[in-house]
Amino acid sequence: MAKPVSHVVTRPGRRQGDADVTIPVAEELATVPGIPLKEEDLSFYSRVYPQETQNIEKAADREWVWTVYSDEMADYRRYHDEVSEPLIDAAAVSGDLEPTGTPDPELNVTEAIRSKARELGFNEAGFTKHDKRFTYTRKKRWIKYPHAICLALEQDYVQTQSIPSMDAEYAHFGTYEMEGAFLLDLADYIRSLGYHAQVHSPNDNSAPYIPMFVSAGLGQLGANGQLLSPHFGSRARLAMITTDAPVTYDEPVDYGIHEFCQKCQVCANRCPGRAIVRDKVWWRGVEKNKLIYERCRPVMARYEGCAVCMKTCPIQRFGMPAVMEHYVETGEVLGKGTHLLEGYTFKEKGYHGPGELPQFDRQFFEIPHGRKEDWLFEQFKERLMKEGVPEEGGLQEFAQQVKVILDQGNSTIGDE
Repeated sequence: MAKPVSHVVTRPGRRQGDADVTIPVAEELATVPGIPLKEEDLSFYSRVYPQETQNIEKAADREWVWTVYSDEMADYRRYHDEVSEPLIDAAAVSGDLEPTGTPDPELNVTEAIRSKARELGFNEAGFTKHDKRFTYTRKKRWIKYPHAICLALEQDYVQTQSIPSMDAEYAHFGTYEMEGAFLLDLADYIRSLGYHAQVHSPNDNSAPYIPMFVSAGLGQLGANGQLLSPHFGSRARLAMITTDAPVTYDEPVDYGIHEFCQKCQVCANRCPGRAIVRDKVWWRGVEKNKLIYERCRPVMARYEGCAVCMKTCPIQRFGMPAVMEHYVETGEVLGKGTHLLEGYTFKEKGYHGPGELPQFDRQFFEIPHGRKEDWLFEQFKERLMKEGVPEEGGLQEFAQQVKVILDQGNSTIGDE
């Protein structure tokens, strides 16, 4: 039975020059533009309990993953890190570069930047205030400019549908590599217009980018913890540029996603680690489906990034216009319960269709917690229990390892 429509969202096409698309939002899916949040709580948590990047706070398991990677995955990660390093380094100092042109008072700067971004290959470009409440502690003194340009680059569709696989990981990390270069080119263009531009690398995040993408009207937060955009759902890599250019902000949009995800639940049903909480909770001032990191990470590490929650999302698979049109016409989630949407194969565990999940024992989910020094200390304690107090050389080795870790933390990019 057809559903009454609350409103229709019109968005630019997937690529520059494509026709606009329309997205009908059923009345029963309409909530609020963007995401429900409590401003007072958001400000409180950002002030009293500021966030830090997982690259620091969860660095122990980020070291641990190298011990469980396949040989192919480890080789590719080393290659990706090598390719990305100069892009990250260039982004880190981009805010210090001076403009190369003179501002033109007659130019619509916002649309000029948006058009250039799309010309370079970005599929989404939106503008909003840079909200410092989300900034990671290590980056607070690094950020120079008040306006955020939110940019999304789509990753290959066919490769993504092979999740989990190395082919999908090539698409995942390869998109980051392209995006890093495109960002530097767009920043150069903004400087040619007479303004500063600071690149926030997708490989050295300054904050959780999704809240600002939502504010810029580029999508809404999905139950899988990812940004669901109109054309590709979460099949994209996100980055930002902050600038002092006089841009006009976009507005958050209600695409119906906040309520749609509660009716869909496919990602929660199909998550191999059972890491997606079905019911929404209030977390740091935002209403969302909270993810259980410790249930997600062990699967991601051992199974080529996993990302089953991306693969099985109907918005990712079919696009938001088709999914929302189908819901308005039928009241049903497009593809739900089908092998086309919900099936996936795990190496050594075989194929799993709707209602079927791979099984893991309790030990599988035991991972190191905290920072690198926390993991190193746990290893040292285990060694003490097994071997007793080490000789002086062993203690010196442990002290040297701790010093290296602390020195790395103190020299984190963007600390100044």
